[in-house]
Amino acid sequence: MTDLLDVSTHFRFGQNWADYSKLVDERRITDARESVESLCGDLTGKTFLDIGSGSGLFSVSALRLGAKEVVAVDIDEDSVATTRKLLTGEGRDNWRAERISVFELPDHVHDKFDVVYSWGVLHHTGAMWRAVETAASFVKPGGTFAISLYEKTPLCGFWKREKRFYSLLPKPAQVTIRIGYHAAWAAALLLTGHNPVRRWREGNERGMSIAHDAHDWLGGFPYESAAPAEVISFMKKLGFEHRQTVPYRIRLKGLFGSGCAEYVFHKPEEAVAKSAPKRRSRAKAG
Repeated sequence: MTDLLDVSTHFRFGQNWADYSKLVDERRITDARESVESLCGDLTGKTFLDIGSGSGLFSVSALRLGAKEVVAVDIDEDSVATTRKLLTGEGRDNWRAERISVFELPDHVHDKFDVVYSWGVLHHTGAMWRAVETAASFVKPGGTFAISLYEKTPLCGFWKREKRFYSLLPKPAQVTIRIGYHAAWAAALLLTGHNPVRRWREGNERGMSIAHDAHDWLGGFPYESAAPAEVISFMKKLGFEHRQTVPYRIRLKGLFGSGCAEYVFHKPEEAVAKSAPKRRSRAKAG
């Protein structure tokens, strides 16, 4: 049986975020802000729950988009510390950051939020569908639920095994694997007419660095994925209306991994959740 609150077998996401936070500058914040705004719109006067805050970059973005209150939660102590550091730098007091798992939210957070946001997190919990349902329960009627989840590929079974293996390796071995992965990534870009050096310097569109993103991908365990149709069907059964999907373009059938598809759902003012799909799980809450 697996305790969903036990992170001893998890990849050390928080350490990666803490190291990445040293690179955070105005350009990266601007990129992250544009990413949040593209999914959530104007946040002026709204309450915002960031589940799995990581570096705190998206929580900072919510503040800058006008949120009246930001609550950031993460199960990783290093992530919470990094989130607090970045939010403190904003010089505002309308936020709080706490070490709370998504599965503990019903016992520790009693508010509903105008916007519940969770980017690239819920598929790392060990019980993705339960995590999605729990996170969605904190959306106010009339509110927005914005999430991203790894899109399913034919090679997801391989990547799940790889991530479990990589997470258990000592750091020097992880570095060796990353060097090989980056070399293959650069070669693929060159063959398709792209400049890998430029891509490395620019990072991705959300403000993440290529180096930290690769470490996160190779080690991101626990790992689950879903096809967009599965996610949309699941949310409709919870009473949500589908507003937007930004799919991830799977390359080479997932040979270099997957990426996150983004979803936006709306909770009607008088939403009545239907019974969520029953999914067998050997996991139990702590």
